[in-house]
Amino acid sequence: MPSILIQNGTIVNADSTVKADLLIDGAIIKEVRAGIPASAADTIVDASGLLVMPGGIDAHTHLDMPFGGTCSADDFETGTRAAAIGGTTTIVDFAIQARGTRMRSALDTWWKKAEGKACIDYGLHMIITDLPDAGLEDMDDMVREGVASFKLFMAYPNVLMVDDATIFKAMRQTAKNGALICMHAENGSVIDVIVQQALAEGKTAPIYHALTRPTVAEAEAVHRAIAMAEMAGVPVYIVHLSSEDALNQVREARDRGLPAFAETCPQYLLLSIEDNMQDKGWEGAKYVFTPPLREKRNQPKLWQGLRKDHLQVVSTDHCPFCFEDQKALGKDDFTKIPNGGPGIENRLQLLHHHGVGQGNLSLNRFVELVSTAPARIFGMYPKKGVLAAGSDADIVLWDEKADLTISAATHHMRVDYSMFEGFKVRGNARDVYSRGELIVSKGKFIGKPGRGQYLRREARGGAWK
Repeated sequence: MPSILIQNGTIVNADSTVKADLLIDGAIIKEVRAGIPASAADTIVDASGLLVMPGGIDAHTHLDMPFGGTCSADDFETGTRAAAIGGTTTIVDFAIQARGTRMRSALDTWWKKAEGKACIDYGLHMIITDLPDAGLEDMDDMVREGVASFKLFMAYPNVLMVDDATIFKAMRQTAKNGALICMHAENGSVIDVIVQQALAEGKTAPIYHALTRPTVAEAEAVHRAIAMAEMAGVPVYIVHLSSEDALNQVREARDRGLPAFAETCPQYLLLSIEDNMQDKGWEGAKYVFTPPLREKRNQPKLWQGLRKDHLQVVSTDHCPFCFEDQKALGKDDFTKIPNGGPGIENRLQLLHHHGVGQGNLSLNRFVELVSTAPARIFGMYPKKGVLAAGSDADIVLWDEKADLTISAATHHMRVDYSMFEGFKVRGNARDVYSRGELIVSKGKFIGKPGRGQYLRREARGGAWK
């Protein structure tokens, strides 16, 4: 691969912003400093007026995922292509252990899903649905394969939900192997009672998906997950945190010095029951995901949590289902609407505009939330998540002045609607490099499917910030 010198840009890392040049040698960043001579490279790229940032890392995606009798609309090719166009160069997706099977089978299945398709680098979490004694050995085997995190569900009874004993056993095993437990935290048993009551009363419209999953049910489960992690002496990571009530549990734990981490998603920062589901009828099915949309009053609290590091990461929980045919499976019963929404392409655009552009986040904090923090937490740093000598040349040239109107008519995700239809944003990826290869040029994808590599992530053990 030719060496590339990116000149005249503003280098933005989580901890610094400097005018400097960046030299790429093959797949690796060789040097970052002012005044690198043009003679040092085969190719010169002028980044005048642009930000030069580490590629985004989306630590929560569901590509080619079976759910509710269908499968998420984006596979590893279409999903990672859309991610790259939006400035994301790494994802961490979820392999799902089927009950009664070994985790190795799920890992092999998801490797095959990605093989020949992934356009950017990818890691895998393992979703645990069954944990007999042999499963504890499976967890250690997964860590050796670079699966440094496991997800367990406190929701979806009889499908994905596991009991507290299983969660605690998994946590105690990570105390030995150094992996991280990720929790979908909602009290699924209580929610199920509320759901059944709603159905008995004939409340079947999409909005009842949100109204039957109260924020207290999320907060209770977050509290319980943190308590179990404290007893096991391990860190815990709460996925897709959606409400002030739940955030308070994480904040209080961190104030006590516990290694509790949490992510939120653009939909919880920018969408609400009032704006997107109330009085919308069947259109509300576009916003059926779990945890559900919350009342608008939660949004400023989540932004504050991002600023104050009570929340460490913004991921997407990208799990798209087409409105016309897949969401329609629940036309007469909200419990049968496939849960999930599209967002992998728009994460950086939305967070830059509404975060940096609206004064909710500094530029450095923006980079930390979308790249550096997930790299650190999930065992990819400093290979990923930073522009520094020796790191992978995953680089985004970001145009802060680029205007974009988000729309299903122009997005690259394989889904027939956008959750953010009509949102006007300023700031977008112009060029994107993945391991030194230009894969997006002037907003157009020019890479090849299958070039993405599986990432063997490191289990961090006691090295928690």
